[in-house]
Amino acid sequence: MKTIHIGALILLGAIWGASFLFIREAAHDFGPIVLMFLRVLVAGLVLVPIAPLLLRNKPSQSSSELLSHWREFLIMGALNSAIPFTLIAFSELTITASLASILNSLTPLCTAIVAAIWVGEALTGQKILGAILGIVGVMVLVGGSPLELNAEFLLAVFASIGAAVCYGLGTVYASRHIKGLPAIQASIGQLLGASLILAIPSVATIPETAPSMRAIISLIALILMSTSFAYLLYFYLLRNVGPTRTASVTFLVPVFGTIWGIVFLSEPFNLGMLVGMAIILLSVGLVIGAKFEKKKPVVATS
Repeated sequence: MKTIHIGALILLGAIWGASFLFIREAAHDFGPIVLMFLRVLVAGLVLVPIAPLLLRNKPSQSSSELLSHWREFLIMGALNSAIPFTLIAFSELTITASLASILNSLTPLCTAIVAAIWVGEALTGQKILGAILGIVGVMVLVGGSPLELNAEFLLAVFASIGAAVCYGLGTVYASRHIKGLPAIQASIGQLLGASLILAIPSVATIPETAPSMRAIISLIALILMSTSFAYLLYFYLLRNVGPTRTASVTFLVPVFGTIWGIVFLSEPFNLGMLVGMAIILLSVGLVIGAKFEKKKPVVATS
């Protein structure tokens, strides 16, 4: 890869890693549902005027053609944005941003398992080994966490893992039902579809007190930096270095998520968490090495 592409990959990892920091800062004030409704709605609207610039002189679909995919957009919006985003925000009411970012790196592993169950994709020995290591890594990570191991903590951990499972479901669904649609248009449809799903629940959970300025700034950063800009950076990498190399960002997100949590939130981090993260990333490496060589991701998740 060229230096500019390496820099873009590192920047994307840093930005997506920072999303867990922003969520942690804003989730308590806005509430998980309202926070993610605002994230997907505004981010989707921001990308709308940018799409024609990215699609200039390239094949794309008209507005009427895009509307014909409304069912797919709603399902993708639920699986790739509305549900996992909300689960991550819910989990970060209890667990640290660093722990949430590490658990989120299980996404490729969950995708491989979902693909095996749903579409019969072969579970090679490499993938099975990756799955076993992933389970071991989660156990080491959770057991080595300095946080109190109680029911609330475990519920938050399962919520983060549930988000990774949703991403896996969304990726497999998109590979089967969203074909020939430019990534930027698929992402806009997904984000706006997610906003429709979260609209009514968000009205029912509007916070009684106004959010702090710190939470508002975190929300703005989450929308503009970790969603809209991150998607554009992701598409740039897909075009220039391909899906396999772009998938390596999976290894950078938990590293940066952990760094930002320690630096800006003074979150605890110990040897047990480091070992757990290393095992999980090793398991992801085994799965990515087997999975992404021939398949192009349809949308980004984070």
